Amino acid sequence: MKKILIMLFALTVCMAVGAQNVDKLYKEGKALYDAKKYTEAFPKLKTAAEKGHKKAQYRLGRCYDKGRGTAKNTALAFQWYSKSAAQDYAKAQYRVAKCYKDGEGVLKDRKKAFEYFTKSANQDYAEAQYSLGKCYMKGKGTQADQKKAVYWFKKAVSNADGGSEILAELRADAANGDEDAKAILKMIGK
Repeated sequence: MKKILIMLFALTVCMAVGAQNVDKLYKEGKALYDAKKYTEAFPKLKTAAEKGHKKAQYRLGRCYDKGRGTAKNTALAFQWYSKSAAQDYAKAQYRVAKCYKDGEGVLKDRKKAFEYFTKSANQDYAEAQYSLGKCYMKGKGTQADQKKAVYWFKKAVSNADGGSEILAELRADAANGDEDAKAILKMIGK
């Protein structure tokens, strides 16, 4: 019995150390990515992603999506976004939705896009809330529903993390003649 407890303790310690190493690797990779040192960031992010770190998986997807530190490959971007999204990472769910919406790295599927926009929006991700509002406004991937569209647009522009940027972009687009932007601003009373 004592041997089993010692083995379990040793296993727990190893797992904790491994998790710390993966987090450290991700943080180093992200810092390099943010510093636009993509070639140096890529291997660190890839190693952390392969070990299951959801934020590293998302960031690796961005590398493939934009061709940063590696060749652009939308299919691989979609695969890494999907792995991260499966771990309920809102930014990755939003990216998976965009891939389905635009048919990048995967076949275009408006219903799947709507499904992933919904998952991300429900985690309070402003860009997904705005995109979900557009799905309801236009009836893309779901039935058109103006009340739900207004709800999600209002939620997006009032979101503390990104809402003011969305509102500013809507206003700029409306000033440049974008009819959808004008309609959305009217719908939300801005």
